Amino acid sequence: MKHPKDHSSFIIFPSKKIIFSLIFCLFLSLFLTIYSLKSLYSPLSLPIHVSIPEPEPEPEPAPASDTTKLNHIVFGIGAAANKWGRRKEFIKLWWQPNITRGYVFLDRPVTLSKTEKLNEYPTLKISEDINKFNYPTKLRDGIRITRIISELVRMGLEDIRWYVMGDDDTIFFPDNLVRVLQKYDHNKMYYIGSNSETHMQNLNFAHDMAFGGGGFAISYTLAFAIEKIQDRCLQRYTGLYGSDDRIQACVSELGVSLTKEPGFHQFDVYGNLFGILTAHPIAPLVSLHHLEKVDPIFPYMGRLQALQRLKIPSKLDSYSLMQQSICYDTTRNWTISVSWGYAVQIIRGTITPREMQRPSRTFFNWYKRDEPSSFSFNTKPLSKHPCEKPYIYYLTNGVFNDMVNESVTDYLVHQMPHPWCWWDMVDNPQKIHRVQVYKKPNPNKWDEAPRRDCCRVLQTDKQDTVVVNVGECREGEAIEPL
Repeated sequence: MKHPKDHSSFIIFPSKKIIFSLIFCLFLSLFLTIYSLKSLYSPLSLPIHVSIPEPEPEPEPAPASDTTKLNHIVFGIGAAANKWGRRKEFIKLWWQPNITRGYVFLDRPVTLSKTEKLNEYPTLKISEDINKFNYPTKLRDGIRITRIISELVRMGLEDIRWYVMGDDDTIFFPDNLVRVLQKYDHNKMYYIGSNSETHMQNLNFAHDMAFGGGGFAISYTLAFAIEKIQDRCLQRYTGLYGSDDRIQACVSELGVSLTKEPGFHQFDVYGNLFGILTAHPIAPLVSLHHLEKVDPIFPYMGRLQALQRLKIPSKLDSYSLMQQSICYDTTRNWTISVSWGYAVQIIRGTITPREMQRPSRTFFNWYKRDEPSSFSFNTKPLSKHPCEKPYIYYLTNGVFNDMVNESVTDYLVHQMPHPWCWWDMVDNPQKIHRVQVYKKPNPNKWDEAPRRDCCRVLQTDKQDTVVVNVGECREGEAIEPL
């Protein structure tokens, strides 16, 4: 019997031609795939009518090897012709002829007297025409002042590291401004200033905006970046009010935020600045603003005359101006607060440092309908206790003793009525008519961590005088209440 053939034992092999064809097709497909991907991501695949624009040349960065000085700063002051006659007197208080650099930007020419010395304030300059901007009339002055930064950049001034903006009623303390800016690299994008003292002002504008009256500083690199976009940027913010919020809007488009320095003071307040100034933050005093709207900072004086007196401590030790020191007279149970270069307070009893460093509300809110405590910093009400009303002594004079490298400042009592106090166990400061403060300057003060100076009550034979030494705290020294 014949059995059928078992075909499962046979394997059919393809011919050599078929194998070579398959291998060729595989390599061809792989080559085409790789070539397609390479072409897709290659710049050669771009259409010939598309070109990559060459970047605009950036300004050569100023060398950062040496320390920033006053001649590296240019001031741009916003002013109006109708107020220039009186506002220029504020600028004369801080301007240093042939040393400071800057320009006052006016809306129209002003008439100068024949006896006027032009180097007493910055060079006068008429702002560029702004008719191309479609803004309501009442907002156009803000546009003009906003563009000061761009106009300064286009002037091509040499060896400038910082552009500092301010108003014609802003008082600057140039040495302290320099000291603050030395902390920052002008080759980086920095926007430095501070907020308003009034909470609603910050809400109405921006918490991350530097208020222009208090002044603000823009680094060299940021200023050039602003100039490139500013006119286009301004067209996008027609609803904003002032020049400072327009600057902040353009700065935000560059991705730069505000670097806050508490020594710039907008002073959106009314009344007496005593409470703010005597509890100044632990930072250099850089600027004061709105001085036409507040009381003179020294009593029984005009505003300009009072500000003129601040030149005395500014020349002696500007770094320490308004810096508060707190100490205690243990023998007489007094709390003593020295706001160096401005005023001294003597208060019966013990007031802790935590309370003394909080500003007393001797001033009023910018918005009179708001709560009296609606400020953007901690404040305290004036004490109603008759025994806690401070005896105040204002600066009258000061000298520097080169032999011992020490300043001596005198403060005389401010004569004002005090209520009757029944604390028999506490001496009455009423018999003290003068406070004398000795202080050695510390040029490295702001290179260290922020800390208040310490003060110590010294012995004296004069019954009507308190003598105090102010200086760096010694190792282990603390401001300990009685």
